[in-house]
Amino acid sequence: MLRLAQAAAVAYAVPAAAPTNATALDPAPVGISFEFFTWPSYMTNVTGTNQCLANLEALSGTWPPIRIGGTTQDRGDYDPSLSAYISYAGTGTTVPSILTYGPKFIDLAAAYKGRVTMGLNRGHGNITNTILAAKYCKATMTNLFAIEAGNEPEYWSSSGNPIVAQQGGTWNAAIDAQSQDDWAIRVGQAISTTSIMEEGNSLMGPPTWGAAELIATENATAKSYVKSFSQHAYPGGTTTTLMQHGKTVSQMSVFKEDIANATAIGKDYVYGETNSISGGGAAGVSPTYSSAIWVLDYSLYSTTLDVKRLYFHHGTLGACQYCWWGRYSMGTAYYGAYAATAAMAGGSKIVMLDSGTTNYATYIIYASTGEPLRAVLINTDYYSGTGTRGSQSFTLSGFTTATVNAKRLTATSTESRVDQGSTPTFGGQQFENGSCVKIGTEAFETTTVSAGAATFTVNASEALVVYF
Repeated sequence: MLRLAQAAAVAYAVPAAAPTNATALDPAPVGISFEFFTWPSYMTNVTGTNQCLANLEALSGTWPPIRIGGTTQDRGDYDPSLSAYISYAGTGTTVPSILTYGPKFIDLAAAYKGRVTMGLNRGHGNITNTILAAKYCKATMTNLFAIEAGNEPEYWSSSGNPIVAQQGGTWNAAIDAQSQDDWAIRVGQAISTTSIMEEGNSLMGPPTWGAAELIATENATAKSYVKSFSQHAYPGGTTTTLMQHGKTVSQMSVFKEDIANATAIGKDYVYGETNSISGGGAAGVSPTYSSAIWVLDYSLYSTTLDVKRLYFHHGTLGACQYCWWGRYSMGTAYYGAYAATAAMAGGSKIVMLDSGTTNYATYIIYASTGEPLRAVLINTDYYSGTGTRGSQSFTLSGFTTATVNAKRLTATSTESRVDQGSTPTFGGQQFENGSCVKIGTEAFETTTVSAGAATFTVNASEALVVYF
């Protein structure tokens, strides 16, 4: 039997009602971003897509929000006469430099059962074409949640986007802010809809490229057309550092002020495009179980900052290390997304109890009626798969029952990969490669409560979702 090296126990008294620093949860905080040109392929050529999305809906009762956008949204022009979903030169993993898309592309988005943020082209500087597409979106999509005009505009100077030439070759955050305000008003007015534009969409960190820069330039008219502010985030790291709780807390602190700026004027703040490592992920990190632990902790921590939705990006099929599923194999990170969705499903508020300075995270999710609904305990220590596997004891007090049940997220090591035959489990269950169908028998662990307290052991690179 493997001996466990146990760190000093941590203990928390769970508040009986949501404390004042708890933040409100969206009905489905964990969402998906699809690279613009890949959208039809994911929905028509990948068997697992609909099932993977349905698995998350089955937990929360709300379909995951999706965003269709990315680099290629600013390479795409709308052609209302195009009979295909999309048209571009190149095959396989080629990312098109120019493309056109037609009504079927938007119809496919309209058929999705959840909220859709549609990314449209601002980089080409052709607002007439963008308004044409926006009008069709508005007329067709009852699920249209927001419109995003332009992706990562801070890079447009180096990529030669036509809108830069329209500005005399000069492009910076201030000019972009004026452009975003102008397009928000003109697109919003053209489709007779306020609170529709998702602004920002930058990868460079705030304050220069962020909500504050935009809000400072907006008059009341521009603000009326803004629904939310979006920031892109790819924290990066190794299999050891990516998932570390203290690192996640430290890295995300850069967004606190920007989030406050957005919420102060009544607008949501989202991570409109995010994942582990930019550029489709890193082959030695993004497909590993470290990413599953990271997705779980990152999602929960971000919501405590009042990030309402996180759209995890899915890029080019066949060249996407961080994707949660593909044509043939599940992505290990999907298990973290599933656990995060299970933890927050039906929740009203969330709070982090730990200091954010160690590898051990503790979150409490509260029901709409005010009482604790679930706890999430995460050990982000690394485990290679050989030798002694460390563990951490968590003691929680505030239970009112004699026993308490929990589901465990686990794998044989931090380096485990589904595509290499080492599949994680959550509550004893897995997801079938190719189909994303849930398989196995659901397993709960039962812990005895004594004097209102229970102690849980969480091994290195594991997590427990505890049900009150």
